[in-house]
Amino acid sequence: MSWLEAVLLGLLQGLTEFLPVSSSGHLLIGKELLGVELPDDEAFLSFEVIVHAATVLATIVVFRKQIWQLLCGLFKFKYNDQTDYVLKIAVSMLPVLVVGLFFKDKVTALFDGLTVVGWTLLVTAVLLFCSDTFSLDKLLSRKVGDGPRGGISYWQAFVVGLGQAVAVLPGLSRSGTTISTGLLCGVKRSVMAQFSFLMVLVPILGEAFLDIIGGGLSESAAAIGALPLALGFVSAFLSGLFACRVMIALVKKASLKWFALYCAIVAAAILIHTYCF
Repeated sequence: MSWLEAVLLGLLQGLTEFLPVSSSGHLLIGKELLGVELPDDEAFLSFEVIVHAATVLATIVVFRKQIWQLLCGLFKFKYNDQTDYVLKIAVSMLPVLVVGLFFKDKVTALFDGLTVVGWTLLVTAVLLFCSDTFSLDKLLSRKVGDGPRGGISYWQAFVVGLGQAVAVLPGLSRSGTTISTGLLCGVKRSVMAQFSFLMVLVPILGEAFLDIIGGGLSESAAAIGALPLALGFVSAFLSGLFACRVMIALVKKASLKWFALYCAIVAAAILIHTYCF
């Protein structure tokens, strides 16, 4: 991987992380289009962890006030709105923790080729279309009142967490899946936009930490090169800062059907290329 390829892939990661179009799927598409050559899939997966960590850092910068308020409320050591919200985030992380502990090797094996990405992008398109059309929040908006504390209940947080766990598949958008799952469960889009981005902080940073202490990062640095890794990280962080500020507002207001259409078009292009050429 050259330094230019790393910068371009970092930009792609940062710009697509905050849209419901699958950043991991777009990274694989970018890898194929650029003709990036790596010794094995583990090296590319480690690169993906690094650039994901960069966009998580961008998320922390953008949501720093909200995160600080949550931490201040949590360390008052009493049950309040902030403690309630943090506990719901913790509940949402349980499914992806199980996947990471017991199914990581099987997930890693799927990061090879674009066929899986094509099908999972199609699933993403269906999810986005259904959530925009059949949102429980829309159907019951006049009956649910203010809803649960923080705008999301514990069972809704767990179901959204299940969506995040399934979204470890390449091409299945994490933000698209979690936001769609939340909307279908009756969570308001304004609530899900923030919850979706905050719930991923610990899993991604935890995976990056485990990669470092497990020696995976040093092996990747040797296979990819320290400079491309560093430039990919910086590129993803800076583009993520821009995208996070702009795209969150877009996701809150824009119709998800347009993102569904985009995912369907990209999925169709991949599948036609795979099976017809």
